[in-house]
Amino acid sequence: MSKNFVITIARGFGSGGKQAATQIGEKLGIPVYEKQILEMASDYSGLSEEMFLKVDEKLRGSVVVNALAKFSFPKNISPTSRHFESDINLFCIQAEIIKQLAKNVSCVIIGKCADYILKDFDNVGSFYIEAPRRECLDSIMQKVGVSEKEAAKMIETTDKYRSDYYRFYTGGNYWTNPVNYDLTLNSARVGREKCADVIIGYMKQKFGKDFEDAFAGKL
Repeated sequence: MSKNFVITIARGFGSGGKQAATQIGEKLGIPVYEKQILEMASDYSGLSEEMFLKVDEKLRGSVVVNALAKFSFPKNISPTSRHFESDINLFCIQAEIIKQLAKNVSCVIIGKCADYILKDFDNVGSFYIEAPRRECLDSIMQKVGVSEKEAAKMIETTDKYRSDYYRFYTGGNYWTNPVNYDLTLNSARVGREKCADVIIGYMKQKFGKDFEDAFAGKL
């Protein structure tokens, strides 16, 4: 049985990080998890879905289901910070789901402090994707159809949220710290269409034959 591998992607808003994650998933034939983790947390914990962001797609996997069935989820939920969608208990549930995914399936995980949660796993590559503000502004204006002023506000608000969230749940570490990651990419210099290939190439270099065997015929 081939070893499974996980790629975590942290990204600045408008940098093309989600696009890179999606392309990696398509190239390697593996699932990409982002907001789905919130829904899985709700499903498997039995907690109210109102505590989690709603998503459209439900992802299941028998190995992960069996692993999660053995986990004792906390039931007593009390708010600890009004700045975040989830409190500490909910974050712990998400973290457990991320760990079970990393133990059992190959996948790409976007955000969710996954690089920090999986920092001690030997089958994980973590990456941060950023771009100059001008590139991010143009990308958001084009995709969302907003003005430059509105796009700038979206970047400021979203990146501050991500930074605060990361700092809160990692005990003071900062989100853009390059030593958190295997590699940091400037998508404007690498090229948005090439980020996925650079990351896959890095994984091949880091894990060698095990990675090549896991994705034989796709590399």
